Amino acid sequence: MVEIKTDVALGAMREAGRVVAQALAAARGAAAVGVRLRELDEAARTVLAEAGAGSPFLGYRPSFAPTPFPAVICASVNDAVVHGIPDDYRLRDGDLLSVDCGAELDGWTGDAAISFTVGTGRPADLALIAATQQALDAGIAAATVGHRIGDISHAISSVARTHGCGMPTDFGGHGIGRRMHEDPHVPNHGRPGRGFALRHGLTLAIEPMLMAGGENSYRADPDGWTLRTTDGSRAAHIEHTIAVTEEGPRILTLP
Repeated sequence: MVEIKTDVALGAMREAGRVVAQALAAARGAAAVGVRLRELDEAARTVLAEAGAGSPFLGYRPSFAPTPFPAVICASVNDAVVHGIPDDYRLRDGDLLSVDCGAELDGWTGDAAISFTVGTGRPADLALIAATQQALDAGIAAATVGHRIGDISHAISSVARTHGCGMPTDFGGHGIGRRMHEDPHVPNHGRPGRGFALRHGLTLAIEPMLMAGGENSYRADPDGWTLRTTDGSRAAHIEHTIAVTEEGPRILTLP
């Protein structure tokens, strides 16, 4: 069931989204050569605690997961596409890192992700991140009243194809609001003019995940969470929570 939010609810979601942006900024600020991924999670936890917010990630266990997720961020390095568990891995010069974070505040949820390089970034990685940002921007631009979910999906996949990138076909964006994952599903592949009709008050997490190798296949690590490209190529993941409004798409997870 799809819940259409009131303008008051959108304002509350914006506050949750603001906390998400602050937590991601803290994680990125802590990321440096030699720093453990676990330390980035600690930085994000501090922001959530100071804001009085909870984490929709911590303890989350979907059907595919063998164990509940143990952290408040996902930290995916290099060939890890999404769902990386922040552990004692120490960041190295040139790593490509994607950080995903959510926050629950006053009954409403925000969810966003960023990708960036640590130290001196490889030109190919910087290009991949730029392409992923372009795909997200295209998806958000398509999230207007009168369009459909397929228009968002098509906009994202068109950018990925233009850059010769693959995407995991089983994962994409989602509705969001009182819970992190709500209807409707927002695939990163799709046909324009198809799917749920977009209307004022619909809130979505749009999240392209681009894989540099051009393949759409991936594998799961033994931890049951981390997804990696099967060809070992780098991946990037960027996400925003947005609201569809009569005035155009409104990004709720900006700083």
